[in-house]
Amino acid sequence: MGLSIELTSEPTDEIRALLVELDAELSVGYEPHQQHALALDALFKPEVRFYTAYLNGDAVGCGGVAFLGDFAELKRMHCRPVVRGQGVALALLTQIEATARDAAFTVLRLETGVHQHAAIRFYERSGFRAC
Repeated sequence: MGLSIELTSEPTDEIRALLVELDAELSVGYEPHQQHALALDALFKPEVRFYTAYLNGDAVGCGGVAFLGDFAELKRMHCRPVVRGQGVALALLTQIEATARDAAFTVLRLETGVHQHAAIRFYERSGFRAC
């Protein structure tokens, strides 16, 4: 089966579970007023494309891209710890970048917390820079 990235058109139990895990990770080290995650229902609006990563049939990651005027923004990207380092995040990011490009966006932004050291390293290796 391997790895697949699929466009997700509506919230599923798999997506809910992945986002609960992400929120639990992000709640460590951040006060509630420092958490600015896009709500579940907002991920399935016309201006957002949201993807689920499957590894051998199991949902192991997710992430999306929102089209915001003159730029696109990465939203709610998460991979389960058990699959980190196996190319899932890179496959998701590659799909998200392609989606933004196909929609004629030349700027892709993201926000991540200062305590998300592994995420920051991943995004920097992938060509993003702090601004």
